[in-house]
Amino acid sequence: MDLKLLSVVVMLAVATYLPFSQAKPISLVERCWCRSVNIIPQRSIRELKFLHTPNCPFQVIAKLKKNNKEVCLDPETKWLQQYLKNALNRVRKSKQPN
Repeated sequence: MDLKLLSVVVMLAVATYLPFSQAKPISLVERCWCRSVNIIPQRSIRELKFLHTPNCPFQVIAKLKKNNKEVCLDPETKWLQQYLKNALNRVRKSKQPN
C-alpha cells in the first residue's frame, strides 16, 4: 500500500514541476480577425497591415490617423486595389535583373 501512495505522490510532484506550454490555443490562432469590414478614405489611414489566416478571406487592417484605432477594410475598395497593384508592380520591377 505504501508503494502505491509513494508512486502517486511522485507523479503529482513531477506533474507540478513540468513547464506549461506558452503556445496559444488553436481556436485563437486560426480565427478570422475581421468579422466585418469598413470603407474608409485613404487619407484617414496611417498604416496598413495584411493578414493571411487559414480558412479566412484576405484581410486588410488599417490603423487610423485620428485615434490609432485598428479597423478592417473591404479588400474590394478601389483605392486599395490600385495600391496593391502598384505595390506588386514595384516589387516585380525591383526583382528584374538590369
